[in-house]
Amino acid sequence: MKNLKTRQVDRRHLLKGMGVSLALPAFESIHSGYAAAADATAPKRLISIGSHLGFHPEKFFPTEEGLNYTMSHTLKNIEEHRNDFTVFSNLHHGVGGGHGAVHSFLSGVKKSEAAGFKAKNMTLDQAAAEHVGSASRYPSIVAGLHNGTDLSWTRSGVRIPPVNNPAKLFQALFVEPDAATKQSERARLMHRSSVLDALRESAGQMERKLNAADRDKLDQYLTSVREVEKQLQMSNEWLERPKPQSPISKVEDIERLHVEEMPLFYELLTLALQTDSTRVATFEIPMGFNTSELELGSYHGLSHHGKEEGRLEQLEVVEGYLMKQFNFLLNQLKEARLFDSTMVVMGSGMGDAYKHSNKCLPVVLAGGGIRHRGHIACPEETHRVELSNLWLSTLQWFGVETENFGRSTGTFSPLEFA
Repeated sequence: MKNLKTRQVDRRHLLKGMGVSLALPAFESIHSGYAAAADATAPKRLISIGSHLGFHPEKFFPTEEGLNYTMSHTLKNIEEHRNDFTVFSNLHHGVGGGHGAVHSFLSGVKKSEAAGFKAKNMTLDQAAAEHVGSASRYPSIVAGLHNGTDLSWTRSGVRIPPVNNPAKLFQALFVEPDAATKQSERARLMHRSSVLDALRESAGQMERKLNAADRDKLDQYLTSVREVEKQLQMSNEWLERPKPQSPISKVEDIERLHVEEMPLFYELLTLALQTDSTRVATFEIPMGFNTSELELGSYHGLSHHGKEEGRLEQLEVVEGYLMKQFNFLLNQLKEARLFDSTMVVMGSGMGDAYKHSNKCLPVVLAGGGIRHRGHIACPEETHRVELSNLWLSTLQWFGVETENFGRSTGTFSPLEFA
């Protein structure tokens, strides 16, 4: 499947064209997924949702702190879950650039600055996916509407494009390939393995001629080769295993409205977690979300509202729809008994689209079986708390053994993740 990928690697030279698409894991029946979800030792899961244009700050952020805050206009759409989520204010990454910095939401690092970081601009979801490895045949699923919003990035600094067709996602999750397709996949994997062997041999011969700086670059390249090798190994290990049976009717490959696709994607991502096809899912809501389907003006145009009452009212409808769909997802996770083992991130790398500001980002953290604290208002700019600190604590909750992530200065102390 073209758009459904794990850790896509693109070195633009030696690894050009070597991205690997992985099949999804399988179980004897979908009920094994239910059993895992109900077990006290259920694996940790992560869902990250990013909206390119964020939310109107005056309607999103509560004005009071703590557990007993008055629900804001936007958050009222998820009020039934108020004891199961925390909303944060004054969190950001210290980056700027308006639309050009939104992609740093889950990493803390702009792609233009990635070379200065060991893990480049790797995002929260892909760090979690690396930890999952072969425990799930598909370490992560990245989905979204239209072309997405550049939300997910590998440690090689490569963007993972979203699968933007619910029918293709359904097929990858539940539809078995025929014998000819399987044989073709075996041949493809064997060919790529032989290419990697040749690349590694050439790199070894080259190493003796390089200075220290170039050897470091070569080592980064070989790391990418090893990533691809792991993907190939996982593909071979799981190619013969059957996929789980679908508990829903086949999703037909037909043209749908964005407002129809979003809840369908959320249902499919819940099923992907429930069948343990993946433990990490990401969903992207682009600037091009088609709000005309809601009989409203352009989403991007409404975000530049100029404080005009009519535009603000329309923007409230759009953002209300997005949060109602988020509410639907939370209910799906609870019904599937996945909520307490799944941390759900909802937010944006855009703090205020009207001002093109990347400060004070809207962030909601739900589920995960942790003790939530209502509204946490972090210190203002002079004592700024990095959003990367929250991502670091989330990764540690997920089981990743690391002491830093992105621009983190430590873990996120205002919230207990134990």
